[in-house]
Amino acid sequence: MNAPSKQPHSSVRVQARPFAFGLEPGRAALVVIDMQRDFIEPGGFGASLGNDVSHLQAAVEPTRALLQAWRVRNWPIVHTRESHAPDLSDCPAAKRDRGHPSLRIGDPGPMGRLLVRGEPGCDIIAELAPLPGETVIDKPGKGAFHATALMQVLQRLSVTQLVVAGVTTEVCVQSTMREANDRGFDCLLVEEATASYFPEFKSATIEMIVAQGGIVGWAAPLKAVLQVLPDAAS
Repeated sequence: MNAPSKQPHSSVRVQARPFAFGLEPGRAALVVIDMQRDFIEPGGFGASLGNDVSHLQAAVEPTRALLQAWRVRNWPIVHTRESHAPDLSDCPAAKRDRGHPSLRIGDPGPMGRLLVRGEPGCDIIAELAPLPGETVIDKPGKGAFHATALMQVLQRLSVTQLVVAGVTTEVCVQSTMREANDRGFDCLLVEEATASYFPEFKSATIEMIVAQGGIVGWAAPLKAVLQVLPDAAS
C-alpha cells in the first residue's frame, strides 16, 4: 500500500471543466478503474458482450503516463478490478443473468473463467500492472466503494481527492465517481485516460459529470494535469 506523501499540500490549479480544479499534492489519489484483460483484450468479458474492445486501447498510454507521474512523487495509487469469488457468491443473478452474452460471468473463456479472481483474464493488463505496495481493490460491483474497503484505505492515506482513470467511462468509472461524491471526495476525470466501447457514451458521460457546476466532478485533459504537477523532488 502506498505510504502517505510527506510533501506539503498547497494546491495547484488544473485547467478543467466546469472550472479550475485545485489539486492537492499528496492528498489526491490516482484511482485506475478496471484496466483488466477481461475488458481490454479479445476473448474477455467485454468481447463476450459483443463489444469492439479495441476502443479501450486509447486509454492505456494516458493512464500509464498518470501512473508514472504519481509513482515518481510517491502519491497514493489505487487500482480496481471488477471480480468475483470462484463460487460466484458475490455475483447476484440480477448481474450475471442480464442480456444475452456469448459467455457469462464465471464461464470458461480463452483467459480462464470470466471476471473470476485469480484467473488470467481478471489481471490488470501488463502495461499498467500494479507495483508492489500499490493498493488493489477487488470489487464485486460497478462502483469501487460497494462491498470493498476502499473508504477505509483512502482515509488511512489521508486522501481527500480522486484523480480518476479507467474503463468504462459510463459504467464503472462514473459509478465510482458518483459514490465518491456522496462520500465527500472531489473527483477529477482525466479525459484521455478513460474510454468506452461506445465513444458517444464517453462523451455523454463527461458532459453529465461536469454539468450543473460539476454535479459529479471535474474533467480535464491529460496535459492540463501533468503540466501543473510540482517537481517530484519538491
